[in-house]
Amino acid sequence: MNVRNLSSLLHAAPAQSPAVIIPESNTTISYESLRQQVMRLAESLAGAGIRPGDRVASVLPNGLPTIVTFLAASIAGTAAPLNPAYRYEEFCFYLDDTNARVLLCPPEGADEARRAAQERGIPIFNVEMDEHGSVRMAGAPKSASVAEPAPENIALVLHTSGSTGRPKRVPLKHQNLAVSCHNIVNTYALTPDDVALCAMPLFHVHGLVASTLSTFLSGGTLVVPGKFNPLSHWRTVRDHRVTWYSAVPTIHQLVLARMGDNKKPEGTDRLRFVRSCSAALSPQVMEKMESLFDVPVLEAYGMTEASHQMASNPLPPRPRKPGSVGQGTGVGVSIMDDKGNHLKPGQTGEVVIQGPNVIEGYENNPEANATSFTNGWFRTGDQGFLDEHGYLTLTGRIKELINRGGEKIAPREIDEVLLGHPAVAEAVAFGMPHNTWGEEVACAVVLRETQPESTLLAYCRERLADFKCPKKIFIVETIPRTATGKIQRRALASAFSGEPK
Repeated sequence: MNVRNLSSLLHAAPAQSPAVIIPESNTTISYESLRQQVMRLAESLAGAGIRPGDRVASVLPNGLPTIVTFLAASIAGTAAPLNPAYRYEEFCFYLDDTNARVLLCPPEGADEARRAAQERGIPIFNVEMDEHGSVRMAGAPKSASVAEPAPENIALVLHTSGSTGRPKRVPLKHQNLAVSCHNIVNTYALTPDDVALCAMPLFHVHGLVASTLSTFLSGGTLVVPGKFNPLSHWRTVRDHRVTWYSAVPTIHQLVLARMGDNKKPEGTDRLRFVRSCSAALSPQVMEKMESLFDVPVLEAYGMTEASHQMASNPLPPRPRKPGSVGQGTGVGVSIMDDKGNHLKPGQTGEVVIQGPNVIEGYENNPEANATSFTNGWFRTGDQGFLDEHGYLTLTGRIKELINRGGEKIAPREIDEVLLGHPAVAEAVAFGMPHNTWGEEVACAVVLRETQPESTLLAYCRERLADFKCPKKIFIVETIPRTATGKIQRRALASAFSGEPK
């Protein structure tokens, strides 16, 4: 099916086919019901004044309301989902930066997001779901008609953090997302018989595109728990006859850690494969998963600017290579040196990509656009090499992002929060190795006056989402710098972690 926008994507399956399963209530929503709910909410948003290009911010937990809201917002305007774990200051930034026209919230909670929206005069609507799995926008004005979105309309806007400066705004068009979904469906041979379990948050491109939209394009069924729970994971897989799921390595490790007797879990009889993406999967974890689950584990490579997937290890009988993120999946992948020359297999350089799923540029950020594209290739900021068969191995990050369980955290954002404390003269955040999360946030500070670490940690917790908060703060005499005065984050990471960064 040639799908060029997210509205037509919902027509990939027969009307009464199961689209979404809500495991907590064992409620199944058909494709026809999903289509009707999405269009009803899109018309409600149009009645509230939303037009193509207008940003619809949402702060919702995983579940059917989030899916209906996202699709409706992408059809009436542009979806701008936000992480519910953000703090007040973060909501202020993201609502301002996206120029959000409305904020959609659950019936209860989201107090800090509501406060930020109220101060900006942004209308707030609650998104409710009844016991039958019917979603609606409470208190919406009279609905208005909605036009079919054009492929070049922006469906989704997300932020990606850079190693310096504030987060960059990534505009993903309907056609970008549609192409990415086609690539994913083709890579994993997804069919209407497949049942996917969504283990990833739906404010993140991984959960939205890989798990959700690609499943709808294939005509399959999506199981959406309210949140990932490693204790009930295999019961959910068994009860709903799940055939595949995708997650970050942190989730895979949590599942392994709670398996106890190390026997093949009950419920894997219909499982075709397990996918891993958004952070590096160690060959040891991959081997253990395959030996216990008795299915192939396929590591993939994705990023927001590419509408998620760029490369993946293939299904059997083609080889999958531990430590590699596989071959390009409908996306051009190459390795480039600093001068823009393409390198030969085995040579290490910067990973660059090209394809119709890749953005044409960041919004309102000419400086980032000037450095991110070379001769039509997007520079990922990741370092790696291709082998003679086109399999990509990532060797490090050129950017200094902290990768905590797949969440990319900009060190400078942490720096600036700590520098707001009157006792802090200098602050430099960096990533430290962590067995479960891959990396954990740490920070080195130079103090103006004596201050206990616990006070500084508490200061951060008040201003940053939990996943961004430093777990360790080192008090130092000086911050290492280059001859030109540039901060050497890698030197700090090496000094405090005992290994190169």
